Amino acid sequence: MSTTLRFGPELRRLRVEAGLTLTEFSAALNYDKGHLSKVERGERSTSLELARRCDAFFGANGDLQSLVVRPGTDPDSGTAEPPGGPGRWIVGRRAVLSAGSGALIDLGLNLGSRALSATDDPLLPSFRMQFDQLRKLGQSTAPKVLLPLLETQTRMIAELAADARSSSRAPALLLASRFAEFTGWMAQEAGDSDAALGWTGEAAELARAGGDPYLGSYALVRRALVTMYGGDAAGTVALARRAQSSELPPRIRGLAAQREAQGHALVGNEVDCLRSLDRARELLAGDDARTGAEPVIGTTHVSDPAAMSTGWCLHDLGRPKAAAELLDRECRRLPPHALRTRARYGFRRSLAHAASGEVEHACAIARDLLGVMPAVPSATVNSDVRRLARELSRFRSSRAVRDLQPALARVLAPAHS
Repeated sequence: MSTTLRFGPELRRLRVEAGLTLTEFSAALNYDKGHLSKVERGERSTSLELARRCDAFFGANGDLQSLVVRPGTDPDSGTAEPPGGPGRWIVGRRAVLSAGSGALIDLGLNLGSRALSATDDPLLPSFRMQFDQLRKLGQSTAPKVLLPLLETQTRMIAELAADARSSSRAPALLLASRFAEFTGWMAQEAGDSDAALGWTGEAAELARAGGDPYLGSYALVRRALVTMYGGDAAGTVALARRAQSSELPPRIRGLAAQREAQGHALVGNEVDCLRSLDRARELLAGDDARTGAEPVIGTTHVSDPAAMSTGWCLHDLGRPKAAAELLDRECRRLPPHALRTRARYGFRRSLAHAASGEVEHACAIARDLLGVMPAVPSATVNSDVRRLARELSRFRSSRAVRDLQPALARVLAPAHS
């Protein structure tokens, strides 16, 4: 039986049981009455957005959405499902492993977190400064421009570690790990999920070789991000849960709990989503990642990651008004120079306002963001741009929507994806 034929009758049953007329129901959901009538009769296909909103309205906790999307897929996702195999080795396994074994023998596991010192190797502080600068550039530069430099720097530092004195070998490997992790993120932003997983695997290997027992677990959080954009909710949850062991630092566990929440939100599992967000909020409370000597793990521009993730998840759970209110507040706190971060959460904010029926406001937010997209093209952000375009297509009579459509089309053109 097709999803359309299953979803329609179930929606009508829930509406009638709730004592609502089609007119009342359409007003509550901000959807056209005629469209809903055709959906209930099986004459129109059902969008994931509508299923999410109906789920939230009736408190179905994902049951309605499951009639629309088969497990492990998400038609809103702009990223192909990533391969399940191990990441490919890029920086040179033999050199890194030989350097890493020396680091573990000479230094032990506890030296992986030590700060870089010019007395150990004068090149390491320079590379650390480059890492911070490249991370800032990532907020205002196309990923394909940065990727060759990031790949070169990662290989160079790994090779430096292989020849380094024992006192600076572990710090060099750990810094190479952070370069590899950031390279994976830029590869994902460029739309190459395979390379993103490969570089994330490199980051974990380099961290282990450098004596850091924790950073490899953060690689699971990064892999979960790839699976999330691939629409694999079950894979996202499974990977995120593996990174929440009690032995891990609170920041990694908190970021993993956020990712788990996003996985639950993909399938409308509100109960487990909110529970994971509560756990993330508790773990990240009072965490000041910027005070350490090592590069910050995770976002450096979102002041309250748990709150921002809550706004993100509320939209996927079919609660756009609540999502818009929270994202409005948190987006105002983002620094002006963080263009990539502003685009990521800003389009989700625009999407939430559009889904709430605040079409002109949604278009105004999107118009400002579309102006910066050529400077920071993003395959992951484009998934929300596509969703926004579909959401706004319901309001074709709006002049604001008609005026915005050419700019939306330019960003979503193949040359920009």
